[in-house]
Amino acid sequence: MKKIFLKKKLLDKIIELNHNPDVDGILVQLPLPKHISDEHVINTIDPDKDVDGFHPVSVGRMVQGLPTFVPATPHGIMLMLEHYKIDTKGMHAVVIGRSNIVGRPMSILLSANANPGNCTVTVCHSQTRNMKELCLQADIIVAALGRPGFVTADMVKDGAVVIDVGITRVEDSTKKSGFRLRGDVDYENVAPKCSWITPVPGGVGPMTIAALLKNTFRSCLMKN
Repeated sequence: MKKIFLKKKLLDKIIELNHNPDVDGILVQLPLPKHISDEHVINTIDPDKDVDGFHPVSVGRMVQGLPTFVPATPHGIMLMLEHYKIDTKGMHAVVIGRSNIVGRPMSILLSANANPGNCTVTVCHSQTRNMKELCLQADIIVAALGRPGFVTADMVKDGAVVIDVGITRVEDSTKKSGFRLRGDVDYENVAPKCSWITPVPGGVGPMTIAALLKNTFRSCLMKN
């Protein structure tokens, strides 16, 4: 009963915020506890306040290339590519990971008829058999699978653009906290081969926050 009560309390709060004219954006930190459906919660959010870009309406509009809220991490990556004037047209992009939060929307944005975009995109996942060979063909690698140091130097061709989305706590006795943050890319050994590469921390993370704020500002402008 307590679990049912907490779920109802969360949904009631979202509905309350949906109807609050002073609220421009709503996001719910995922993943949720197992007894609460991520899908049910996301679907309850008003699409006009879906600044996380996860509502089916937002996703559908993104797939069709229509104006919408784009998921914050992929949006931040696209803003970064645009800022550094990386011409992605005609590039082969390999996206490692197929989550609804990063991998799938990233593949859609990179293949879109836009700038940045216009890539030929390959999506790799846990069942991909020839991942190393595919990565070696890539002009752009987006690593978003949550496995520290997964992308190694022998998987990256010279001059590639490598975007590391992963961020995992690993034990480190030399740190006061007892841990350090590692990305999905073996940065130290991969970086010398790259034309561009994002660090962890300090790379994609801040861009995710910037994109989320940009979505929220857009929501405010739409309302007013």
